[in-house]
Amino acid sequence: MKDKKEVVAEESELEPQEQKKSKLRDFLEFIAPIVIALIIAMILKTFIFANAVIPTGSMLNTIQEGDRVFASKISYTLHDPERYDIAIFKYPDNENEYFVKRVIGLPGETVNIKNGDVYVTDKNGNTEKLRDDFVSPENKDRYNGTFVVPEDSYFMMGDNRDSSVDSRYWTTTHYVKRDKFIGKVMLRYYPISSFGKVE
Repeated sequence: MKDKKEVVAEESELEPQEQKKSKLRDFLEFIAPIVIALIIAMILKTFIFANAVIPTGSMLNTIQEGDRVFASKISYTLHDPERYDIAIFKYPDNENEYFVKRVIGLPGETVNIKNGDVYVTDKNGNTEKLRDDFVSPENKDRYNGTFVVPEDSYFMMGDNRDSSVDSRYWTTTHYVKRDKFIGKVMLRYYPISSFGKVE
């Protein structure tokens, strides 16, 4: 039969082990949600969302310089870019840079710009003047030019037509290939006062 001293000794040996297990358990309970949150954030950023800070005023007045926006990567996985979409894409003259502009010309169309007004002729020869209600009168320029959009490519313009480095002025190519699109801009999340849908 064990005497009291032996029992006390055994209990005192168990206490540090229990304390270690308790500390480990507390640490895991603390760190697990952080790790899970980081994994979810990585998955969202890689496959679902892209975000961008707008560095210039090229999309005034729709998006302001310094605004932060979210884009949906899934949108262009499910369907092709559509006219008037605002999109994030790889800049043709330097694919390490991302640009944000509006889709104007679709594959196979002819884009004709006369004194700042934009006309599009489709593959069937039908011509229409594009709406420009998102372009402020003071941001409209007097540019003239004609562009034939290749298949699998798109013609992009900034809403601030008078101050936008877009398809009209790029040097490598005037067009963005389909596989260079990153996502469709859906939401402005900063500044908070301007939080909301972007169109």
